[in-house]
Amino acid sequence: MRRPLAWVVGGAALFGFLRRHRQPPPDVAGTDPRADELRRKLAEAREGAADEQDFEAAGMGAETIVDEEVDDLRRRVHEEARAAADEMRRAGGPEEA
Repeated sequence: MRRPLAWVVGGAALFGFLRRHRQPPPDVAGTDPRADELRRKLAEAREGAADEQDFEAAGMGAETIVDEEVDDLRRRVHEEARAAADEMRRAGGPEEA
């Protein structure tokens, strides 16, 4: 008699667990704002791909433009660092031997 009772109690517990953890049906009537955000980002990404194709059509890949920007930035940072080092030396920094 104990085994059938254990099966019934276990089955009832399993049924209750599954019933509580079931996902709610999707809301068909309303739109999810996250979905709208993803659609907007997708449209922007498609525009970006078109821009890259325009660069390639002009004979210059987007990578080249990025590389040039990085080189300009690197050059500017080094110039600023050299200027700051020169200023510190003039301000009475440690003397070089």
